[in-house]
Amino acid sequence: MLDIVGFDLNAIDSGFIENPYPALARLRQDSPVHRNADGSVYLTRHDDCLATYRSREMLSDKTEAFGAKFGECPLKVHHTTSLIFNDPPYHTTVRKLIAGAFTPRKLAEMERLIEGIVDRLLDRVEDLGELDLIADFAMMLPTEIISFMLGVPDEYRAKLRGYSIAILGALDPVVPEHRLAAGNTAVEEFGAILSDLIDHRRRNPDGAGEGEVLESLIFGEHDGRRLTQEELVQNCIFLLNAGHETTTSLVGNSVGLFLDHPDEHRRLLNDPTLIGTTVEECLRVESPLQIGNRLAGEDIALPSGEVIPKGTYIHTSIAGANRDPEVFADPDRFDVGRKPNPHIAFITGIHVCLGASLARMEGKLALGRFAQRFPKLAANGPRERLGLARFRGFISLPIRVR
Repeated sequence: MLDIVGFDLNAIDSGFIENPYPALARLRQDSPVHRNADGSVYLTRHDDCLATYRSREMLSDKTEAFGAKFGECPLKVHHTTSLIFNDPPYHTTVRKLIAGAFTPRKLAEMERLIEGIVDRLLDRVEDLGELDLIADFAMMLPTEIISFMLGVPDEYRAKLRGYSIAILGALDPVVPEHRLAAGNTAVEEFGAILSDLIDHRRRNPDGAGEGEVLESLIFGEHDGRRLTQEELVQNCIFLLNAGHETTTSLVGNSVGLFLDHPDEHRRLLNDPTLIGTTVEECLRVESPLQIGNRLAGEDIALPSGEVIPKGTYIHTSIAGANRDPEVFADPDRFDVGRKPNPHIAFITGIHVCLGASLARMEGKLALGRFAQRFPKLAANGPRERLGLARFRGFISLPIRVR
C-alpha cells in the first residue's frame, strides 16, 4: 500500500515512472494538494490543475528556481530564455512572434508536407515488417517535420531526439550530474547549429523551403520588437523540444495503447472516422507531458478550498488530472470514441500549447494512416520506457505489422 503521507515527488522511484497511475489515484483521493518535503505542492485533481493554469496570479518564470537547480550554464540560459518558462510581457511578445509559424497558411503547407512524410515512412515500415516503432517511425516523423520547420540539414537530423531528451530530461524533479552534463552539451551543440542556420537565412531570406518557419521568426515583429540572436536560438530549441519528444511519445504511446486494447484498436479499424476522438483519448490516457509547474505569485484559493500561499512552487499532475473520476467516467478505461474529453494534455490558459493544432494534425495523419495500412499489429518483444517523470513515452517498442 502506497504511503501517501510520506510520498515525495522529489524522491520517486522507477516503479512510479513505469506506472504512476495507482499512486496518482491515491493522491487524488487522499491528498489532492500534497506537500512535498521541500515545501512545494503536487496537485492531482482536474479542477485544481485547471484553475492553476488559468490563474493570472500563477507565474511561469523560473529564473530563480533554475539558477538554484542548474547554476550558470547553458541549460539555465535555455530554460530562462525560451517561451515556456517566462511571463508577460516577454512571454506575450515571444508567443506572438512564434505564432507566425502556426498561421492557417503555414498549417496548410505543413499538412501537405506531413502527408508525404507519413506515406514515405509507412512505405519503409511495410518493407521492414518487424521494427522498433520508436526508432523506425515515431521518432522519424517529428524529426522530418521539425527539420523542415527549422531548415535543419540531413546530416544533423539523427541527433535531434538525443538533443531533445537530454534537454528535457534535465527538467525532472531530481537530475543526476551526468544528465545535467548531457543537457548542457545538447544546448551548446544544437545552439551552435541553429545559430549558423539563422545566420544563413538572414543572408538568404528568399531561400526557405516549404514548411520552414525560420524566416518568420527572424524577421517577424511585435510592437517594433524582433527576437535577438540568443532568443531566436533558444526558442528554436524550444520548438524542437515542444514538437519532437511529445509527438514521438504521442505516436508511441498510442500504438502501445492499441496493443494493450485490441478491441478498441479493432473499433478504430472498423470506423476510421473515430481517428479524431482516438487521438484525444490517447492524449488523455497516456499524456506525453505528465507534470507542469507554476509559482504562486499571490495567495491562491483552489476550487478544492485550499489556499496556496504566495511563493509556493506548484507541480501540476497532468496525468492525474486527465484520469480524475469527477470529470471522466470510468477514467482508466481506454475509449476511442470518448466524448466529451476535456483533457489538459496541451495545458490551457496563456501557456496553452502553441503547436496543439499541428500536433493533432500529426497524430491524426500518422495514426490514422498507420492503423488502416497495418491492421495486423502485434507486439514483437519487451518495451522500454523513457525513464523520465515529466515526460511519458518509450525508448523502444518492438512491433510486427504483418
